[in-house]
Amino acid sequence: MTVVTTVIGHRPDRGWIVTDGGWMATSRDRGTCVQRVDQGYGLVVDLDGALYEDLVMTDASQEHGILSMRPGSGAELPDVPVGTRLRILPIHACATAAQHDVYYVTAPRSRTVRSRWQRVRGW
Repeated sequence: MTVVTTVIGHRPDRGWIVTDGGWMATSRDRGTCVQRVDQGYGLVVDLDGALYEDLVMTDASQEHGILSMRPGSGAELPDVPVGTRLRILPIHACATAAQHDVYYVTAPRSRTVRSRWQRVRGW
């Protein structure tokens, strides 16, 4: 499962890429923070699913996500222009799915929507 976000700004002085998808879109779960490799709030891929090495969602406000390089990475922050759409692979899919009313189903490595699923509410 991924959440599509849009790059809305940069803070090069802080090493940040700012997106329009915060914890309301992806959840606030940091379940990997105690593991050997912390994945932040989620990994970052392009729309076709190619991973941005060591770029993770490291912080989130209600409406904005902060993407930055994994602590200890020697990699440079990628040049991702404002307006670029990215996918976040959230750490906790259940919490993320619960925040959306509709899910768009695509084939692996595809942008073509094959189906639209309504969220089932209740147990």
